[in-house]
Amino acid sequence: MKVVIAGGHGQIAQHVERLLAARGDEAVGLVRNSSHIADIEASGATAVLLDLERASVNELAEVIRGADAVIFAAGAGPGSGAARKLTVDRDAGILLADAAVQAQVPRYVMISGKGADKGGQGEADEVFGIYLDAKKAADDDLISRELDWTIVRPGVLTNEVGTGRVTLAPQVEWGKVAREDVAAVIIEILDKPESAGWIVELVAGETPVTEAVRLLAR
Repeated sequence: MKVVIAGGHGQIAQHVERLLAARGDEAVGLVRNSSHIADIEASGATAVLLDLERASVNELAEVIRGADAVIFAAGAGPGSGAARKLTVDRDAGILLADAAVQAQVPRYVMISGKGADKGGQGEADEVFGIYLDAKKAADDDLISRELDWTIVRPGVLTNEVGTGRVTLAPQVEWGKVAREDVAAVIIEILDKPESAGWIVELVAGETPVTEAVRLLAR
């Protein structure tokens, strides 16, 4: 399986890349900064230099052409302002969907965020509200596509070591989840064609990752 990860230098992305490489799959990480190439390669993936905020649909389509799946793992990050929430979390996610259609890559896994279903209306933190609006717009766009999409909405992300146990359902209570466990769920979802059309929320829990995905696939 060949999988292209947009936002390949992010911590979830690097966990995904390591898991794919460890089982013999081909992972390609897209990065906008050449200083991150070594990190991608250390994960066992191939790095491609491409700025999602500047790339055209044609440029991105050429990079992902021939892939079995794409994963949107890019994000402007907590220290960025409102403008980059729109150009990365919204526009880059939509750009990847445009490119997937053009390159005929049907499988698209979106790493979104809990709360994206409602957007940022009523949020006291203006920038966080814009972030949720951006995620909602990208998710809504993807849902409208004739792609085999899956949307995963994690809770509050942590850098703790993954436990391998999660709570995964269409709706869950607010909670935290390790980035490593998010990556493990993404890998399981990639292996389940029946997960196309899922919109799921994800936090830490007591169910082993493999079992959590299997139960949803029944």
